[in-house]
Amino acid sequence: MTTFTPLSHPSGTDRPKGSDDAQARPAVEAHELTKSYGRADTTVTALNKVSVSFDAGKFTAIMGPSGSGKSTLMHCLAGLDTADSGRIVLGGTELTGLNDRQLTALRRERIGFVFQAFNLVPTLTAEQNITLPLALAGTTADAGWLDTVVSTLGLKDRLKHRPHELSGGQQQRVAVARALLTRPDVVFGDEPTGNLDSKAGGEVLALLRRSSQEMGQTIIMVTHDPVAASYADRVVLMSDGGLVGEIHDPTADSVLAALGKLGA
Repeated sequence: MTTFTPLSHPSGTDRPKGSDDAQARPAVEAHELTKSYGRADTTVTALNKVSVSFDAGKFTAIMGPSGSGKSTLMHCLAGLDTADSGRIVLGGTELTGLNDRQLTALRRERIGFVFQAFNLVPTLTAEQNITLPLALAGTTADAGWLDTVVSTLGLKDRLKHRPHELSGGQQQRVAVARALLTRPDVVFGDEPTGNLDSKAGGEVLALLRRSSQEMGQTIIMVTHDPVAASYADRVVLMSDGGLVGEIHDPTADSVLAALGKLGA
């Protein structure tokens, strides 16, 4: 099993956006979000006046039965989809009304993503995949922070390898490193361990939890797995496009029991 070194920041005042004063306000919040798909008789309400906030520096899982609206909520919060009505505020910035160019810049500079599919560029090395968002933005990585991230994830001896030369768990750690490198306001995870075996998945989840606890990074993860959700500080439960409850300090058993009541 990979041995992770303790997470720490380079010396100086350059801190992740999720820490210190930023923790006094929610990292992201939704107010009365509604979202529907289809028309007339085929209309499906994915979000029904959803209001929810996510504390800065915390790890939150969103769960619910298939079709409950959990993925739609995450995509709206991350600026990947637009709601029909309502407001979203991320790090003090209201997403509602931003044009496509502004949303693209916000996602690149202030949001990190970790998907079920690793979404690595096969022709690039691990290091090049990690630094790709900064390269696309025309900036370079802080050398000290890059070293901290790759050391923490156990990737220092894999930086010159291309994705096909890495295991699934290593590829997902590259994706996590890419998400953390820009010190985003929020890292969104969409079933981030769905393609991993239990051991590799546990390592990635433990890393996400540590990045929240030790770096002050805000993590919001959609998952169907009670074990994965047990790594979070809080679980938000959804059903039929609405919020139906939450669990603090969840365990796999408490999550499984709650999902059972929802028919998940």
